[in-house]
Amino acid sequence: GYMPEEKSLTDILAEVDSMVGKSEVKRAIREIAYSVKNNIERAERGLGDQQKMGMHIVLTGNPGTGKTTFARKLGEILSSIGYLDSGHVIEVDRSQMVSPYQGETPKLVDRLCDKAQGGILFVDEAYTLAPINSTGERDHQGAQALEKLMKRMEDDRGKFVVVVAGYRIEMDNLFRVNPGFRSRFNYFLNIDDYSPEELFSIME
Repeated sequence: GYMPEEKSLTDILAEVDSMVGKSEVKRAIREIAYSVKNNIERAERGLGDQQKMGMHIVLTGNPGTGKTTFARKLGEILSSIGYLDSGHVIEVDRSQMVSPYQGETPKLVDRLCDKAQGGILFVDEAYTLAPINSTGERDHQGAQALEKLMKRMEDDRGKFVVVVAGYRIEMDNLFRVNPGFRSRFNYFLNIDDYSPEELFSIME
């Protein structure tokens, strides 16, 4: 997985701001950072909810829009403000979460969640775990992986963060099929494509 360097919140947000475009996502990430930071500081002073809030995030967008990059930046941010112990990112997709062998899929998901403790479990193309696949057939292994992930998100509230990513329409379909999964997430960020001008700026 990705192991972040130790940096201050100010330095990390400056790095995010220096990225080309993505003004809406930058604004949302800044809001998340200061909202979580304020909650932690209030709890330390004995104000508000003393229980650590659970936090999980949905990133939607096309390939190449920076979903993995923003997930890594979130890990750095949440570590710098003390929400996560290390902020490391375990990057997985369906192939690492689903086993061809009966009864093994929940164990795989358990091991990945264990590895993500103190950091982020980044699930790319999460819509491939939908209980009903694209042909309308029941996907038992995908359903098992999703159910185990949901259980760990609830049981280990505040111990790690799940960031799921994928195309917006496919992710919306996943949440429609499984509304319980959608309810586990606090933040939904859509990352727009780069404009031709922004791509030219990146190339330069």
